[in-house]
Amino acid sequence: MAKEVKLLGFWASPYVYRVEWALKLKGVDYDYLEEDIFNKSTRLMELNPVHKKVPVLVHEKKVTPELYVILEYIDETWEQNPLLPRDLHERAMARFSAKYGDEKLLRASWKAMWSKGEEKAKAIEESIEALEKIEGELKENNYFEGEGIGYLDLAFGWIAYWLPVWEKVGSMQLMEEEKFPAITCWISKFLSHPVIKDKLPRKDEMVVYFEERREAIYNRCYPKQKEY
Repeated sequence: MAKEVKLLGFWASPYVYRVEWALKLKGVDYDYLEEDIFNKSTRLMELNPVHKKVPVLVHEKKVTPELYVILEYIDETWEQNPLLPRDLHERAMARFSAKYGDEKLLRASWKAMWSKGEEKAKAIEESIEALEKIEGELKENNYFEGEGIGYLDLAFGWIAYWLPVWEKVGSMQLMEEEKFPAITCWISKFLSHPVIKDKLPRKDEMVVYFEERREAIYNRCYPKQKEY
């Protein structure tokens, strides 16, 4: 019997896993539908015609695209285990920090993985600066918003698993335990949470996939000079 909730995703996407973690924290039963993001299906094109990307959530035939829109929809639809803080200002700041993490750290560390020379050095510098700001968010909390996993933990969850893979593939180091003790401690707690540890892709497959992605982007951005 088909479930009332469906999630369109891609196995290596750090965006999709954040939605899966939210659904599992809420105890929502759902069908996962794998998409080939390099050969997009008619289904994906019809459900998300604007951006044509995953994740896409379908609930009772209502379609919701885009990661953070989906996370808020999930939080407001299923009230158990709330993700966002109840205080309105804290909610606003959580949204701000989540956006900062993706716009500053995720984009910079992704670029650092495949770029070279000055571009790579600048991306690494920007990544470390963003990590320093995120380190300050944790302070002495077990998680970003207290004692349990919340919205910001999900927003930053990719740091715990995808970032080390990108560091390996990009032959770089961004996360140093001595420099980022709060994030290091949080990563250990986050990855040991039953919901998180049971919903992670295989790291060896991730390395292979992102090595292929790095090579493809590198060759496109730094084409070899023709010899005459």
